[in-house]
Amino acid sequence: MEQSVGSLQEQALKRKERLKALRGRQLHGREPQDGEPDSKRALEDLEGEEKHRELKLRNYTPEDEELKERQVPKAKPASVEEKVKDQLEAANPEPVIEEVDLANLAPRKPDWDLKRDVAKKLEKLEKRTQRAIAELIRERLKGSETELAGAVGAVNVEEGEEDSD
Repeated sequence: MEQSVGSLQEQALKRKERLKALRGRQLHGREPQDGEPDSKRALEDLEGEEKHRELKLRNYTPEDEELKERQVPKAKPASVEEKVKDQLEAANPEPVIEEVDLANLAPRKPDWDLKRDVAKKLEKLEKRTQRAIAELIRERLKGSETELAGAVGAVNVEEGEEDSD
């Protein structure tokens, strides 16, 4: 890795010569060489455009007459109220559906179709069940009436015996 001082000086001189040549090409506007990469060409083109940029004065009020011509006219601020109204109108979309049925939103149970099909048969069975319950109640009431009559007769007999004592 050690290099002699002479070789380092030679490399530095070569580098200086290349830099001088590069500066000379940039200043005199030369044609790019075919071996030169595109990125170098693009950088050189950008530097050339920056030199010819037109001066625009936005915030500075010049005193010189020539510079006053380059001054950009002051922009008038737009009405804030109108912009806010536009933004509020854009933020409020019109509702597509006004009423939402919760039954349509909730997922259905897997056996919903079975319940729908069996509902008519269940109505018939419910009527028959109610009739059967009514008959059973009537039979019990008839049975309890006879038992009640017997119990009342027995009580009367006992009361008569007690009265005779």
